[in-house]
Amino acid sequence: MGYPNANTLWAETLVAELVAGGVDAVCVSPGSRSTPLTVAVAEHPAVTVYSHLDERSSAFFALGRARRTGEPTPLICTSGTAAANFHPAVIEASQAGVPMLLLTADRPPELTDSGANQTVDQEKLYGDAVRWYRDLPEPEAEPRKVRMLRTTAARGLAAATGADPGPVHLNCRFRKPLEPTVEVDGDEPEGVPDDWADGDAPAAEGRDGPFVRTARGRSELAAGDVARVARAVERADRGLVVAGPAHDGLSADALATLADATGFPVLADPLSDLRFGRHVEAVDPPVCGGYDAYLGSSATEPWPDPEVVLRFGASPTSKPLRHYLRDAAGRQFVVDPRGGWPEAEFTATDLLVADEDATARAVAERVTAPGSTAWRERFEAAERAHWSTVESALDGPYWEGGVLADVAALAPDPATAFVANSMAVRDLDRFGRPRTADLTVLGNRGASGIDGITSTALGAGSATDDPLVLVTGDLAYYHDMNGLLALERCGVDATVVLVNNDGGGIFHRLPIEDHPTFEEQFRTPHGLDFAPTGDIYDLAFRRATDREAFTEAFTASVSGEGTQVVEVPFDAGASHDRRDAVTADSRDAVGDR
Repeated sequence: MGYPNANTLWAETLVAELVAGGVDAVCVSPGSRSTPLTVAVAEHPAVTVYSHLDERSSAFFALGRARRTGEPTPLICTSGTAAANFHPAVIEASQAGVPMLLLTADRPPELTDSGANQTVDQEKLYGDAVRWYRDLPEPEAEPRKVRMLRTTAARGLAAATGADPGPVHLNCRFRKPLEPTVEVDGDEPEGVPDDWADGDAPAAEGRDGPFVRTARGRSELAAGDVARVARAVERADRGLVVAGPAHDGLSADALATLADATGFPVLADPLSDLRFGRHVEAVDPPVCGGYDAYLGSSATEPWPDPEVVLRFGASPTSKPLRHYLRDAAGRQFVVDPRGGWPEAEFTATDLLVADEDATARAVAERVTAPGSTAWRERFEAAERAHWSTVESALDGPYWEGGVLADVAALAPDPATAFVANSMAVRDLDRFGRPRTADLTVLGNRGASGIDGITSTALGAGSATDDPLVLVTGDLAYYHDMNGLLALERCGVDATVVLVNNDGGGIFHRLPIEDHPTFEEQFRTPHGLDFAPTGDIYDLAFRRATDREAFTEAFTASVSGEGTQVVEVPFDAGASHDRRDAVTADSRDAVGDR
C-alpha cells in the first residue's frame, strides 16, 4: 500500500511490529510531535488506547498494567518535558524489574542545542535506569532502514521482558509535517510510492508473527549446586523459607513443594503473591504473616537461630524480619534469577543465580528428611497468639493497622489490591492475616515512593476483571489526584480506601518526632478536605469514622458498581500509639507460649 509520507510508514510499521510481538494496549498523552505514533495506535484495530492528559500518571498507569500482566504497555508522548515526566515511573520499573517500553517523540537532530521550542536533549534521558536504549533515525522509505525498525521493535520488547526485565527507551524522531495526510520534505510528491520496497517483502509486509522471535531459556542450578543446597537443608533442624516482594516470582505450587519437603515455616511478605491463596491451607508448615510484630523482639529472644534460610524475591518489607535475618548466624541462600543483590544487610552467605521455581523444585526433590517439628510448632503457636491478639484488638479503639487487617480479611475472592507505601504496606505486613482467597497484592516497592500510587493501581485494575481495591494514605492520594481522571477516561472502577492522618504519620516512628521541627517540616499537616474530589472525578465519597462504618462501606463498595472512596480519618499520634500497644500485646502473647 502507499503512505502519505515516511512518518506514517514509520509509525504504522513500528506499531504493527509491537502488535505482532504481543502488545494489545498503549498509553498515550496528547502532543504534536508524537502525532504519527498516536494516529498509528489509534487506528490499529488490535490496540486499546488509554489516553492520559498527564504523562506522569500515564507512565504509572502503564507500570500498573505491567505489574498485573507481566508484559509492557508501551507509552507514547511528545518531545520535551513530557518525556521527563515519565522518569519517576521509569525508576520504579527499573528498581522493581517491571517491563516498560517508552516511545518518546523527538525533533530532528539539527534542532538540538539550537534554542528551538520544546527541544531538549533526550539522548539517554533515563540514564542507566533502562535495560536498552535506541535513538531511531529519521523516517525513510528505504527497505534496509524499515527492516531495522522492525528488528528494533522486536528487540525492544525482548529486552523489556528479558531475564532482567525493566524499561526500554526508543527515541523516535519526526520531521514536520507530522499528520498522515501531507508529504514530508524529501518524499515523492504523491507520498511514499507503492513500490518503495519492490523485491523486499519482509521490509514492506513483515513476517508471520514478530519480525524477530526471541527464545528465552531458563537458568537452572547445576546438579552439584542443587546437592550442596539440599545437604545444607537436610543438616538443619531449624530453617525458614522467606518470600519477599516479587513480580512473577516464586509460584504457589513451587513454594508448597519446597515447604512440604523441608518442613520449614514460610514467612510470606504481603507483596510476595504468596501470603494469600489456596496453598495457605494446603501445606503443612505454616504460612506466616505476623512475624513483623514478634520476630527480633523480647518474645523470640529465647528462640534458637534458624540454621538455614532460603530467600526468594526482593528484600522483605518488614524491617524486624530483615534485622532478624541479619542477626541470625545460620546459612542464608538468596535466589535471584537476575543475579542482583536484594539483601541490604549484607549477611547472606550464598547467591543462587537461577530461576526461582526451578530452584525450589530441584531442592525439594533432593530433600528426604524435613526439619524439626518443634521448630515449626514455635511459629504455629506464635501465629495463633499474634492473630488472636489482633482479633481482640479490633474490638477496641480503631487504628490504621485495623483498617488493613479488615481489608485483607474482607477483600473479595478473587481481587486485586494495591497498597501504598509508608504506613499502609507496613500495616498490611503486620496485620494482614494469610487467607486462602485469590488475592493479588501489589505495591511500588522498587523505589518505594508515594508518587503515582493511584495511577499504578488503576493501571493494574485495567488489566483484569477482578475487583480492584486501592489502600492509600492522604499524602499519596493528594500527590496523584491527576490519576483519578483515568477512572472515567480508561473505564476502571475501584474501591479506594483513603487512610487520612493529615500528613506524614510514618514520621512518628522516627526519632525526629521529638524535635521542634517535627510538626511543620516532617509530619506536615495539610488540613485538606478530600470530599470535593468526588465531584471533580464523578466518584462516590464517604467518610467512615469507626470500624463498623468502615466495614459496612467497604463491603458495599467492593460488591457494587462504580468507584467509591472510603476515607477513614485518624489522629496520627493516637493511631501510632495504638499500633505500638497492639504490637506489645502481641509480643506478650507470643512470649507466654
